[in-house]
Amino acid sequence: MLELRLVQGSLFKKVMEAIKDLVTDANFDCSATGFSLQAMDSSHVALVALLLRSEGFDHYRCDRNLSMGMNLGNMSKMLKCAGADDIITLKADDGSDTVTFMFESPNQDKIADFEMKLMDIDSEHLGIPEAEYQAIVRMPSNEFSRICKDLSSIGDTVVISVTKEGVKFSTRGDIGTANIVCRQNMSVDKPDEAVIIEMQEPVTLTFALRYMNSFTKASPLSNTVTISLSSDLPVVVEYKIAEMGYIRYYLAPKIEDEDEEPKPGVKNERD
Repeated sequence: MLELRLVQGSLFKKVMEAIKDLVTDANFDCSATGFSLQAMDSSHVALVALLLRSEGFDHYRCDRNLSMGMNLGNMSKMLKCAGADDIITLKADDGSDTVTFMFESPNQDKIADFEMKLMDIDSEHLGIPEAEYQAIVRMPSNEFSRICKDLSSIGDTVVISVTKEGVKFSTRGDIGTANIVCRQNMSVDKPDEAVIIEMQEPVTLTFALRYMNSFTKASPLSNTVTISLSSDLPVVVEYKIAEMGYIRYYLAPKIEDEDEEPKPGVKNERD
C-alpha cells in the first residue's frame, strides 16, 4: 500500500511542470525514505533526477518498494484538475495497475478522485557519481531563467565561463552576439538575491539553450539555482524543493560541430 499526502498540493503541480516537457514516460520509485524519479529525455542528452523525502510529506506510507510507470503528460492533466490550494493525496495498492489522485479543498467541502492507468516502462537506473566540480555558481533562479530566455532570442547555444571576476553567459547567432556577466555579490540584504561563486579553477563550457530553458521551468520551486561545472562532466542544474528534496538536471557539454547533438558524459574536446 502506498499513500502520500501533501497539504501544499501545488508543489506536486510545480514538479510536474518542471519535468513533463523533458520526459514523456518515467518510473516513479517509492521507498520508505522517499518518492523519486530518474529519467532521460527522449534524445538521451539530458537527465533529470527528482527526490521528495518521506519526512516532507504530511502523511507518507509505503509498505514496500514500488515502481510506478507513468506518462507525465497524462499525470499533468490529472494534476491540473486540482485547485490551487487543494490537498493532494496519491494512493496505490500493492500489485495494482492504477494510481489514484485525490484532491481535497482546504475546507473539505469538495473531494475529487481521479484514477490513472500505470505503464510498464523499461528503464535502467544510472549511477550518478558524486563529483568534485571546478566551479559552483549559486544565483537567483529567476535571474538565470531570464538570462537563458534572453540569450535564446539571439543564438542556440550558451557559453558559460566562470572566472574569479564572475560568471559570464554568452551566445552568438545570425543577428549578432550577447554577453551577460553576473559578478559575485554576497552582501545583498536578501540571501535569495546573492550570486555566490566557488571556484577551484576557471571553466568554460558550451550548452544547448533549448535544454537550459527547459530546466528553468523548475524556477517556481526555488528562489535560487545551483549550477555545478567541470570541463569533463555534465553540468548539474539544481533546484532545492523546500525542505523536502531537490530536482537536478544533468546536461553534457556541446561539442562544437554543426548539428551534432552532445552525448551524455562526452568531453568538450573541440572548443
